[in-house]
Amino acid sequence: MGEENEDKIQSENQKNIDEQNAVNEKIANDFIFENKNENVQQNNQQNTNEQNNLNDEVSKDVIIENNEQKIETDNPIVTETETKLNGEQEIEETKQREEHKKTKKKSFFKKAPTNQTEEIEKLKISINELTDKMLRNAAEFDNYKKRTLKEKSDLLKYGSETVLLNLLHIVDDFERANKSINESTDIEAVKTGVNLIYSKFNEFLIQQGLKEIVAVNQEFNTDLHEAVTRFPAPTEDLKGKIIDVVQKGYTLNEKVIRFAKVVVGE
Repeated sequence: MGEENEDKIQSENQKNIDEQNAVNEKIANDFIFENKNENVQQNNQQNTNEQNNLNDEVSKDVIIENNEQKIETDNPIVTETETKLNGEQEIEETKQREEHKKTKKKSFFKKAPTNQTEEIEKLKISINELTDKMLRNAAEFDNYKKRTLKEKSDLLKYGSETVLLNLLHIVDDFERANKSINESTDIEAVKTGVNLIYSKFNEFLIQQGLKEIVAVNQEFNTDLHEAVTRFPAPTEDLKGKIIDVVQKGYTLNEKVIRFAKVVVGE
């Protein structure tokens, strides 16, 4: 009984194995079939592409042949003689162009030295003119400097010529007055003459721009006055003011040339 069960189990197992093998074999066959189909499709596609490329090349060749035939139909046939003439003409034109270029170069190089020589001559003339102008300006400046120095020297020497010339008239008056003093017995007449000479001399000083600084009874001003001493003021109003002048002061054209020496009340 036990042996029969074992045989039965073995039979079932063998059956299962056989079924499994059959299934596996079927799967393998299906896979192989699919791969074959894919390869066939790829080969078909490749053949199709090659056929298309071949058709394109054939079409291009046909188009080129048609174009060549059209060109031959449209253009007249060029004879061998015409071709030869055209070639000779082109060669002649090329030679003429080359000769023209050579002639142009020669003329350029011939003109270049002449142009350079002219430029050099112009520059030499310009340099000579500028040199001459510079020498003339230097000489003129030297003369101007000498003339200016001489004018300054003459101004220092003879600047007071006009003043002294006008002053000589007053000197003449003083000489006449001095002579009258020695000869005249009329003292009043002599005084009158001296006063006239003094007035004339003051007028001359005013004409030259010289003015007397007014000081008496004026407020003390350090810009115009020089205090010699202080003295008690005779009245209250004169305190801080000038009560006496020791020496007169003068201005020349509004410039103080001598301060007035004064006595200030306190």
